[in-house]
Amino acid sequence: MAPIRIALIGLSSAAKTSWAAEGHLPYLQSARGKSSYEIVALLNSTFRAPSSVKTYGDPAELAADPDIDLVVCNTRVDTHYSTTAPSFKAGKAVYIEWPLAENLQRSTELLGNQPSEKGIISLQIRVSTVVLKLKELRASDRIGRVLSSDVSAFSSILPRDALPEGLSYFTDRTIGGNPIMIGYAHMIDYVHEVLGELTPKVKILGKDDSILTSGVPDLLAIHGQLAKGKSNVGDKATLTVTWRSGQPFKGSPGLVWTINGEKGEIRITSPSGPYLQLTLDEPIKIELHDFESDEVQEIEWDCKDWQKELPTPARLSGKGEVEKEKEWPQLGDALTRMQELDMRFAQYDAQKL
Repeated sequence: MAPIRIALIGLSSAAKTSWAAEGHLPYLQSARGKSSYEIVALLNSTFRAPSSVKTYGDPAELAADPDIDLVVCNTRVDTHYSTTAPSFKAGKAVYIEWPLAENLQRSTELLGNQPSEKGIISLQIRVSTVVLKLKELRASDRIGRVLSSDVSAFSSILPRDALPEGLSYFTDRTIGGNPIMIGYAHMIDYVHEVLGELTPKVKILGKDDSILTSGVPDLLAIHGQLAKGKSNVGDKATLTVTWRSGQPFKGSPGLVWTINGEKGEIRITSPSGPYLQLTLDEPIKIELHDFESDEVQEIEWDCKDWQKELPTPARLSGKGEVEKEKEWPQLGDALTRMQELDMRFAQYDAQKL
């Protein structure tokens, strides 16, 4: 089968964030990636590409190119709409880095009536080895029906009280790129992938708007009941999540996630925090406490051999490299998560009044 022809948007050597170069390019340039994909075009790129690769400055011109099968967007979130809308309109398949757009309204407008399978959203941590292992444990009945779960996470890759100059837009909620929309959203998505969605009624337990120049909360704490849908999750199981900007107490892990069941409890610990797509080479630990034997067992997990050959950020960018009978997150998944975030910000705004 001929390789899928890819156009990359935002592969820039001067970008403030470099996910296209770090998260996509290594896989696409690997022997495994080249067997399935071919980079044929670039848009808004400063990357030096072979002469065979077309370069575009206009999204409409790229969308009109019949020799492009898949458009991959890696730009700042507030340009996702303008750079991908023409390709959606042209009927092309589109892969968009999370968030889908800067807010729920723009996300809905961007997708229009597009079928969910026409696009991919990069909520890729839900197909990581760690998350797949947790789903396997939940379904295996090792801990019985889930009764509750608690997540404590810190956005530990950024300072507590400062931002790099190039990321000052993180304080402007209208742009759509900030620790809640990016870091928290990625984390809560893989939590939901393991345990299911929340029921509509959710209590907001606290907030912190101490940085007056920022429209984004520094602390998000939620408590809710999990909806029915996932196997081995009790009818009234609860989820409690605390997300805080900055580093944890010195020496403490940046993510501790427990899943409490009738017969046992699972604990996931990540030293660097909830960014599992960036820390797969670090000692992320999964432990299971069996109540009957009162013993704690460490659950082994590992990346595949081909993933180990790639830089850590690129290990989850293998489009189509998902295990059998599992799918990459699609456009409908993106809207579900955008709706949840829209609700959280609405609740946060109501508390400020």
